[in-house]
Amino acid sequence: MNPENYSLEELLLAEQSRANTDMLVDILRQNPATFPHFWEIFMKNSDPVSRRAAWVIDCFTETMPDYINSRVEELCKNLPVFKTDGLKRHSMRMLARSPLPEENLGILIDVSFRWLESRTESVAVKMYCILLLERISALYPEIKPELRDLIEIQMNEATPGFINISKKVLKRLK
Repeated sequence: MNPENYSLEELLLAEQSRANTDMLVDILRQNPATFPHFWEIFMKNSDPVSRRAAWVIDCFTETMPDYINSRVEELCKNLPVFKTDGLKRHSMRMLARSPLPEENLGILIDVSFRWLESRTESVAVKMYCILLLERISALYPEIKPELRDLIEIQMNEATPGFINISKKVLKRLK
């Protein structure tokens, strides 16, 4: 497949695989001017194409954080409308490694606690919520007791990965 003959949406929808994601990340690295197009697809909140764009952006911004740092506020404002696990997971993962936007901390705190408390959210989303709330607790220590309580309650029925991250965060919160 020659990527030059396809639109970004067609390339994103071609297949859901790490190989396809890596190919698209390479395209983005070679032509960073396409980043706004990937971002626009991500912000459409249309599954599966938005989820796949989020995956590409997430991988790309691991090594190129400036591309996400300038869009953190927009990402925070859109968190409450994301419905799919993939959009939530990639968004929270990106936010967990980005500067905290002071003017959107209320949204982040609300969404993170709501998703952490939810019985239907995935373990990965909850783990990124914990990491984000831990970072926010450095600025607002008054949220630490609620965060500790929620983590401890959920550890009773948690996966090994959740328990592992929870123990580390609980230790740092004390």
